[in-house]
Amino acid sequence: MRGLSDSLTSVTDQQAHQFERGTDGPKVVLVGLDGSDSSLRAVAYAAGLARRQRALLAIVYVQPVMAAGAALGVPVAGTTDEIAESLVAQIREAAEQVKGVFETRWEFHTFRGDPYNGLVRAADDLKADAVVVGASEQAGHRIVGSVAIRLVKAGRWPVTVVP
Repeated sequence: MRGLSDSLTSVTDQQAHQFERGTDGPKVVLVGLDGSDSSLRAVAYAAGLARRQRALLAIVYVQPVMAAGAALGVPVAGTTDEIAESLVAQIREAAEQVKGVFETRWEFHTFRGDPYNGLVRAADDLKADAVVVGASEQAGHRIVGSVAIRLVKAGRWPVTVVP
């Protein structure tokens, strides 16, 4: 039993040095949205979690930076801005349809970069307590690793992956 006692003491000592907000449950639930079906299901799941926990729902769209597209003269920033505006419109429309039933505070944020680093930066900047993402729909990610797997491996927040 000595080993368990030492482990608990070690965990307690580590926690004493970490920042504690003094609340139970998440206060900021961050969810990644890219317009895919799995990301839309992740937003629905995160919205329910935020509602039950009375937390802020931070919806994050990471605008990809496509150097190759920019080099070819493709207006990348304009296109990704249009996608972000479309996603916000979809969210507002969905929120309006359930108004009165669903009272959750939510914010929409855009970050630029690759999805993993953009979500990490968003979670740090917004002080997220929980991260929710949709499962990857690309077959290659089973081999290389998806954004969700990389977030879980980072081990900095509880991560929920919605199929």
